[in-house]
Amino acid sequence: MSDIGEVIKEIRKEAASITGSSLNLSAEEFDVILLEQIEAICFSKQLMKKYSASELKTIIDTVFNQMRRHDVLEPLINDKSITEIMINGPDKVFIERNGVVEETNIAFESRERLDDLIQNMVSKINRSVNEAEPVVDARLEDGSRVNVVLPPIALNGPLVTIRKFPEKPVTVDDLINYGSLTAEAALFLEKLVKAKYNIFICGGTGSGKTSFLNALSSLIPQDERIVTIEDSAELQLSTIKNIARLETRNANTEGKGEISMKTLIKTSLRMRPERIIVGEVRGEEALDMLQAMNTGHDGSMSTGHANSTADMLTRLETMVLMAAPLPLEAIKKQIASALDIIIFLSRLRDYSRRTMEITEVLGYMDGEIMLNPLFVFEEKGEDPNGRVLGSLRRTGNPLVNRQKAKQRGIGLE
Repeated sequence: MSDIGEVIKEIRKEAASITGSSLNLSAEEFDVILLEQIEAICFSKQLMKKYSASELKTIIDTVFNQMRRHDVLEPLINDKSITEIMINGPDKVFIERNGVVEETNIAFESRERLDDLIQNMVSKINRSVNEAEPVVDARLEDGSRVNVVLPPIALNGPLVTIRKFPEKPVTVDDLINYGSLTAEAALFLEKLVKAKYNIFICGGTGSGKTSFLNALSSLIPQDERIVTIEDSAELQLSTIKNIARLETRNANTEGKGEISMKTLIKTSLRMRPERIIVGEVRGEEALDMLQAMNTGHDGSMSTGHANSTADMLTRLETMVLMAAPLPLEAIKKQIASALDIIIFLSRLRDYSRRTMEITEVLGYMDGEIMLNPLFVFEEKGEDPNGRVLGSLRRTGNPLVNRQKAKQRGIGLE
């Protein structure tokens, strides 16, 4: 293999000469010519006499992927069963498949090849990453999110995390089939979405918040105008005809040009939205989101990181305080007035993603936000394979706030 490695280096060096003479070609035309060039070089070196057909194909594909794709990661990126790729240096590549993280035997040719891939990925979105600015977020052509951290922040070499973009958006039916949601709870949530209840989805990292948000958003009537606001565009609302998609922008190398989530939420209010969908709130933009929900944009949705429903409320209070030094009582009243439903998701010990709670926000009373649990996950042990058994069940508590449903003629029984 080391012999093949040297051959790959040699062919790559020769093929690189095509770049200077093909600057006016489109990307597709360049790819075709480059691939022909690589094959011609292999033919001129009579490699077919030394290597088998499969080895020769590996050489050609490797050179092409190094020069025009994602190097050794290309097979992983094309593998639809892989949801995340984690690179902890040139020879440490991990993947997540079906919720399970595993180490691969894939390694970059050298640290320099990994560095080249990183620069290629960030340059496509006109970003830079270096020792002075060692952290950057980017996006691949297919929409996959990329996070890069370089030394000296990354102590043992470059770190790259790729969250792959699903080819097909997750639907409510998918959530039912995965066991994340029961048919009864799904029907209930569908009615709430159509009745324009404000819904907030929370959970830990990898709990499926964005997928759940996408599934619920697909239930929005097609004739409504929707504005989506995200850090990295992930939502796939193909059923919505009148949609305006907004994405934040980081500052450039001179520290200028930043467009924050807070700015975009304010901008969206001037775009005549019927609903606003905020991909995730992390800071001071929470206040603007709550105010939007409180000022006629019913049916809005968002997500946030938290370990429970109660924890999410506390985190929202902290986020609002980041925006303005308001009295805690005023903040709690704002949250209680804005949110109608909170959905808490979790990733269990068997790596399954489940809906743990669907809770109604009743209002503010005696210094606290009052909650009304409607559905809770009831665990019933494990099967022989270690899969957690259980499902979402009704608590028996009725939905108290039915005004929005009544206004739109939607029955909740």
